[in-house]
Amino acid sequence: MKMKEFKYEELEEATENFSQSRLIGKGSHGYVYKGILKNSHNHNENDRQLVAVKKQSLGLRKLKDNSKLENEVNILSSLPKSLSLINLLGISHDSDNNKVLVMEYMPNGTLDEMLHGAASVTCSDPPAWPKRAQIAVQIAKAVQFLHEANPPIVHRDIKSANILFNSDWNARLADLGLAIQMIDDDDNSMNREINSLNRPAGTIGYLDPSYTVPSKLSTKIDIFSFGVLLLEILSGKKAMDVTRSPSSIVEWAIPIIQKNQILEICDKRVPISRYLEGTLRKMLSIASRCVLEREESRPSIGEIVRELENNCVVVEPVMRFPVWMINLARNLIQRKTKNSAANGATTIICAEHQENGRVVDISRGKLLVREILADIS
Repeated sequence: MKMKEFKYEELEEATENFSQSRLIGKGSHGYVYKGILKNSHNHNENDRQLVAVKKQSLGLRKLKDNSKLENEVNILSSLPKSLSLINLLGISHDSDNNKVLVMEYMPNGTLDEMLHGAASVTCSDPPAWPKRAQIAVQIAKAVQFLHEANPPIVHRDIKSANILFNSDWNARLADLGLAIQMIDDDDNSMNREINSLNRPAGTIGYLDPSYTVPSKLSTKIDIFSFGVLLLEILSGKKAMDVTRSPSSIVEWAIPIIQKNQILEICDKRVPISRYLEGTLRKMLSIASRCVLEREESRPSIGEIVRELENNCVVVEPVMRFPVWMINLARNLIQRKTKNSAANGATTIICAEHQENGRVVDISRGKLLVREILADIS
């Protein structure tokens, strides 16, 4: 697929010459800047496009190693556009002919920031359980999109810092610089071109401990990382924390899960309703299977997506009343308010009858549902 080529000067202008004030992310192989592209055919100041511009890290520039960004371009350009990934919009080249990537811009930060309270995230409260379940499903579908590609793609760096949120707070998987396509040869065995990218790589805490040599590469490496991420989503704890003993979230969580003490795992900043316990148990069960030592015992990403969608899509309970009950309630309210000396605002209130955290107004006065139903004889 032919990539759109941006002028480097255009990207310099868009990022204020790659100003530190525009830096929105950095890792071992790339710095990401917020860019504001102006439409060259339209001089309207409001007609601008927000993009993320990714260029080599300083260390790799010194080493003249552009392999990670080259690899990310090759992987993304081989895939169709996806609502699960952060898509590539085009490329450019700096004065040394190094590739510069122009990506979709995600305005709402990372999952790492959301869970661990970085000051830059706009949503300051820890996410509710339904949102966490939704995020888990969205990430699983992103991994599924890669694993079921032809040829399959192993991401190798699934972690909360690589999960970003778009303007609708939907999760997208980012950073395919370490990803590898598993090429199928004529003998039907998975072979991979030998190069620097084939060496085991990833982030400590998320990295499968059995992935020690290139021949151990498989999609089950990503499954392990996804299990770690699921534990992080549920607990609100970092994958690695040297102040915790043990420091690994897997070594900390698995013994607790085996004792069936789910409340000890789950993020204590967010209350757990009774109706949620089954869902959380299921999610913890999935996580514990993902991080099993024997990779052949770990589920495939297709199994994970099915289990999450069938068992872990959380909907807040809302008590809905039939039309006849609403009409009856209105008549009873009118009768009660006529007999009442006070003429205040009236709402039918039920502890479970809320939408988006707000009690639904029915009429005037203030009555409990049980008070209305007590009048029915």
